[in-house]
Amino acid sequence: MSAVSPSQAPLHTIDLIRKKRDGVALDAREIAFLVAGAASGSIPLEQLSAWLMAAWIRGLSLDETRALTLAMRDSGDKFDPSRLGKTAVDKHSTGGVGDKTSFLVAPIAAACGLAVPMISGRALGHTGGTLDKLEAIPGYRTALSLAEFETVLQHCGASIVSQTPALVPADRVLYALRDRTGTVESPGLICASILSKKLAAGLDALVLDVKTGSGAFLRMQEDAEYLAALMVATAEAAGTRTVALLTDMGQPLGCMAGNWIELVESVALLRNQRPTYSEDLRELSLILAGWMIHLGGKAETPQHGTQLAEAALEDGSALAVFFKMIEAQGGDTSVFADAAAFHKPGATAELTAWQSGFIAEMDTTQIGWAVQRTGAGREKAGEPVDAHAGIEFKARRGEWVEQGDQIAVLYATNEAMLAEAKGLLRQAITIDALAPAKPPLVARIFTRENAEAYLRDAVR
Repeated sequence: MSAVSPSQAPLHTIDLIRKKRDGVALDAREIAFLVAGAASGSIPLEQLSAWLMAAWIRGLSLDETRALTLAMRDSGDKFDPSRLGKTAVDKHSTGGVGDKTSFLVAPIAAACGLAVPMISGRALGHTGGTLDKLEAIPGYRTALSLAEFETVLQHCGASIVSQTPALVPADRVLYALRDRTGTVESPGLICASILSKKLAAGLDALVLDVKTGSGAFLRMQEDAEYLAALMVATAEAAGTRTVALLTDMGQPLGCMAGNWIELVESVALLRNQRPTYSEDLRELSLILAGWMIHLGGKAETPQHGTQLAEAALEDGSALAVFFKMIEAQGGDTSVFADAAAFHKPGATAELTAWQSGFIAEMDTTQIGWAVQRTGAGREKAGEPVDAHAGIEFKARRGEWVEQGDQIAVLYATNEAMLAEAKGLLRQAITIDALAPAKPPLVARIFTRENAEAYLRDAVR
């Protein structure tokens, strides 16, 4: 009787836990076994948790990361955008405070002839959620079937929806376990979680916005650089043109952080207005959209793509796409006719400067928690959010303020919630006699040409 070859031998979860625990890399078959067990529920959660901890401690190799990404991508249904007859391009941000670029780049790219199938998430922790913001629009549906998703894309060119239960089910299980077992901060696990969902959408190209600074998930620039390069190399190996931009999250992006108020700011920019303190949001959105348009084959260079993006903003075509998408998904666009009248927070307060000087520092993670405590965010998955809560900023990092000047206006669910939010915001802002250095909005860009080389050097 011939011996069973290693490639055909039965796999056992406990053996794979031990193997990873001892620092030995798993092969693609072994990783696919774990992912299939996560998706089907055949592997107990305690064993999956043990493997995640082993992977967090030992790290994942490039081959393991790629195998995990593809196995998770293939763990459920996938969307096929080929019937749309357009190049499918998306943007993903690693999360921030006031980050509302999706509401600008999706309609801009669609107005330039691309399809933008955007599968987004909800607020958790100190960062906001795209879906929560859109659901501040009366009637807007984020939960669409894949067939409905395709219909909206055919009609509008862009659609922003939630992940369906059948799309990447393995990630639902593993993500929840990572959150509960202290295994979130693993580059390989983060990469696989993000990219598996994006690749399951059948994208031709992807632009990644990787945040750095005080409000970023990864505060250290070298950590953000490694993750950016890893995601670019992994997505490119899977056949999706990808670029990653390292962008500043040392202060909230734009002048609003919340749900409804972020939509108001976005629509103002789509109307080609220039709200005070929204220039960084406008500039970054145009840069990101420019890369989407370039990777999507509609511009020879990213710079040309940015020019086309600005034209779509200025001529109103991006606004038309955004409103068309909202209406196609059941939303009432009439609320934007008088946005101020629709805004009904339960309680309002202002934060004024306690001394004269420069806004020297903004601890943006702390600011994100202040936004969350107004009622705009959630501490646990499934908690409701207040569409009208949030913070409007009246001063920016590097700006001189006189004692008594308004720094921010807080909108909360009720009076009781204002005190903690205001206290957190006060602690997050430093006023000093010296002006701070201004960091670049985009610190570094990774493409397929330099990502692999960066990773090789990082391993050495």
